[in-house]
Amino acid sequence: MLNGIDTDFIVMIIWGAIFLVFVLKLFQSIRLVPTKSAYIVERLGKYHNTLDAGFHALVPFIDKVAYIHDLKEETIDVPPQECFSSDEVNVEVDGVIYISVVDPVKASYGITDYRYAAIQLAQTTTRSVIGTLDLDRTFEERDIISAKVVEVLDEAGAIWGIRVHRYEIKNITPPETVKNAMEMQVNAERERRALLAQSEGDKQSKINRSEGVMAETINRSEGEMQRIINEAEGKAEEILTLAKATAESIEQLAVVISKPGGQSALRLQLGEQYFKQLEGLSDAENRVVLPANLIHFDQWMNTMGLEDEFKK
Repeated sequence: MLNGIDTDFIVMIIWGAIFLVFVLKLFQSIRLVPTKSAYIVERLGKYHNTLDAGFHALVPFIDKVAYIHDLKEETIDVPPQECFSSDEVNVEVDGVIYISVVDPVKASYGITDYRYAAIQLAQTTTRSVIGTLDLDRTFEERDIISAKVVEVLDEAGAIWGIRVHRYEIKNITPPETVKNAMEMQVNAERERRALLAQSEGDKQSKINRSEGVMAETINRSEGEMQRIINEAEGKAEEILTLAKATAESIEQLAVVISKPGGQSALRLQLGEQYFKQLEGLSDAENRVVLPANLIHFDQWMNTMGLEDEFKK
């Protein structure tokens, strides 16, 4: 009896273990695939299908999820490597690759490890491109290096089921001696530009000052010219006014002389002016030529030729 009971108990344990394994496999056959993910299913060791996002049920003991791929874009660091430029300068270059899986089947069966392969191909391509450039150009032509790496990786990615979006160089580190020489060159160039900028500033300052002096001189000359013109116009206007007034006075004098008694009045006024001028003869500095007889005013007027004029 004991042997029979032990045998039945062992059989129950075996069937229980088989049931538990079956239940476990049944639960494992249920797959919930997240968004932007892909599961590669193999049936009896052969590719069967690709599971997209959602709920899926596999056949227990027959189907198996062999590969799981994340379809989102990912970044892969490219470790630093030594490269020689065309002028035989050793530089250390590292970068980063941005890739994504576009064909999960090719990414599973087209290559063993597409990430490792992409890193190796990026390094070899970078060495090849930098080998064609001088050291100075390696810092300037980063876009060319990146574009070439992306082009080569895209060609290989078509077989590997991946797509390379871009490749960026993080650092290009030359040797310490070259770095010091470049820093000295940069400092010299910076000082040259500073001196050039200072000289340009001095030049512009002198030009501005000279233009200011020239403008001031022009303004002064124009002001002086306008002053002279105004004074000349004022004098001309004054002369014209005096001439006009003199002409009018002469005309009025002529009219008065032509009237009866006009000549007598004129002779009287001239006599007054004559005697006023005689008052200054006492000054020792004056030299005056007088007629022999100052009493005979008529004879003096006749001698000067004015008597006949008044008679006319």
